Amino acid sequence: MEQTQHNFAVLFADVAGSTSMYEKFGDVRASKLISDVLEIMFEIIARHKGVVIKTIGDEVMCRFPRADNAVESACEIHEALDAHPPCPDVQLAVRIGLHWGSALLQEDGDLLGDAVNVAARMTGIAQERQIITTEEAVSQLTPALREKCREFDRAAVKGKSEEVIIYEMVWEPTDVTRMGSTPSAAAHAPNITPLTIRYHDVQETFTAESPPLLIGRGPLCNLVVQSPLASRNHAIIRYSRGKFIYMDQSTNGTYVHTEHGKRFYLRREILPLSGNGIICLGEPIEEGDKNLLYYSA
Repeated sequence: MEQTQHNFAVLFADVAGSTSMYEKFGDVRASKLISDVLEIMFEIIARHKGVVIKTIGDEVMCRFPRADNAVESACEIHEALDAHPPCPDVQLAVRIGLHWGSALLQEDGDLLGDAVNVAARMTGIAQERQIITTEEAVSQLTPALREKCREFDRAAVKGKSEEVIIYEMVWEPTDVTRMGSTPSAAAHAPNITPLTIRYHDVQETFTAESPPLLIGRGPLCNLVVQSPLASRNHAIIRYSRGKFIYMDQSTNGTYVHTEHGKRFYLRREILPLSGNGIICLGEPIEEGDKNLLYYSA
């Protein structure tokens, strides 16, 4: 079979939570919902000069001639599902990962090689409503899009001798504007008690109108936690649909104890925060640990 080598932006988009969707809604309805999401993605990908290579269950693999095309397509997919969900009573979201690099284009249209492997790894790291990409892809972007990317983490990738530098594409216009300067935020949260996070002598108060709070050991985090087991960008707390949501995006995970005795271990998962509790980044909670975070809502 003839094959040629090219540089592409390779993108994977995976419908989040599809397994539980089948369990909750049954095969027929779940299959229809996933099919509707895929159709939305197909249309957007084509509009941004992308080529769908294959679908693997609830996941789409595609290629683009430029990194800008891939990122713009990824942003529009998230925006479309937010603004016009296929089913208003079901929250549907996707996880998107992409990479720019060399790949072998097969005669039958399939794509093989390093760019495919790395893009797939980025999708595995992404959470729902996230776009995760690489330093190589970011370097190909126009300045306006590059400004929306922030360094996220580093990870080992099979076949790579060095860790890959990972970025998150911040696709929402700005959370401050979207949540704080429109009447919808107050309408959705008329009497929400603020969330307070305390770490040593630092205390952060988080409201429905606050921008997302980034926690980790990286210097760009809003709350810097000096733990060797914390990731540079370990977790995000954001307000969504009446709740404060803790989103782990780390390598070692997050341990949470609530005031009611419940214990959670999160690794690239989310947890609504309410009442009082303790959070520890990267290691189990032990009394007297100097790196504990205390929350109250």
